[in-house]
Amino acid sequence: MKKSIQYLAVLFLLLFSNSSCNASENSDNKEEENVLENYQGRTEKATFAGGCFWCVEAPYEGIDGVLSVVSGYAGGKEKNPTYSQVSSGQTSHKEAVQVTFDPDVISYSEIIDIFWKLFDPTDAGGSFYDRGSQYESAIFFHSQEQKSVAENSKKALDQSGIFDKPIVTPVVKFTNFYAAETYHQDYYKKQPKEYKAYRTGSGRDRFIAQHWEVPSANKYQSPSKNELKAQLTNLQYQVTMEEATERAFDNTYNGNKEEGLYVCIVSGAPLFSSKDKYESGSGWPSFTKPIDARYLEKPIDRSQGMVRVEVRSKYGDSHVGHVFNDGPEPTGLRYCMNSAAMKFIPLSDMEVEGYGAFLYAVK
Repeated sequence: MKKSIQYLAVLFLLLFSNSSCNASENSDNKEEENVLENYQGRTEKATFAGGCFWCVEAPYEGIDGVLSVVSGYAGGKEKNPTYSQVSSGQTSHKEAVQVTFDPDVISYSEIIDIFWKLFDPTDAGGSFYDRGSQYESAIFFHSQEQKSVAENSKKALDQSGIFDKPIVTPVVKFTNFYAAETYHQDYYKKQPKEYKAYRTGSGRDRFIAQHWEVPSANKYQSPSKNELKAQLTNLQYQVTMEEATERAFDNTYNGNKEEGLYVCIVSGAPLFSSKDKYESGSGWPSFTKPIDARYLEKPIDRSQGMVRVEVRSKYGDSHVGHVFNDGPEPTGLRYCMNSAAMKFIPLSDMEVEGYGAFLYAVK
């Protein structure tokens, strides 16, 4: 990237890594391509720009349902642009990231929710130390459905009061995407010290921490199983630790219509908002999406003679329920949860209980 003078050392390392690309990196890319070619589920793409593509790519890595994350260049007229051309402003492209995901596991709405938390969407001239149109943000929609979801999400963020300036990130039609050079892919793994130094020095991490809660295992820790046996009811323990299912229509939160936050009964991590809760008729509390997909894990569950997508609390390492693809808009998903795996925090108690950072998701 075209960094400030303070980051000439980082830039030097970047240029050096360009000259030392090796066969193992190319092999990694081929393995990723093979995974996508052989994937049996549905796939969808999300493309967006948020300044430095290293810093937008990394947060999506490892999220269940996300199949591939590629740094590249998008939105311009020039064919096959290079990094040196884009970063110096010689093209009409932006540094961008393209996410390939399974919409039966994670929705486009969840992908966009995470995107807003990775950069400054009120900055019209670039992104942190990276200035110029090549570092401006954008959401490139691939369908009318994506356009609607993105525009509604942008409007909701604008009205949330999280930022004291208007959201300027445009929602524009996708035209093209070119993968960046190999040494840019997974840069956070290849050059972790330089990556962290850039995030910190550029002010990106500081900005994000000022406006959002960053998911952290240090904040939401899981007690031992012996401690949980003493703290939880038998049903709560069986559901969370032994993957049991509570009875339909005979549980605490199925009919709950109060505004508030649903958190993990084990770790306290935020999971769902009352704003996304709906009556599914299943007998269990159901939601269209979680607060933030980064607080969840979604492994394949092959028990009971079925193949389902389990929903687990990442920091509680606990079973919460399952997600199905028969839900309403805007996600098409139904997060069918067990009341016994969650604790409800009423809106009026969220601040005092330490969940003030999530008021935006409930009001």
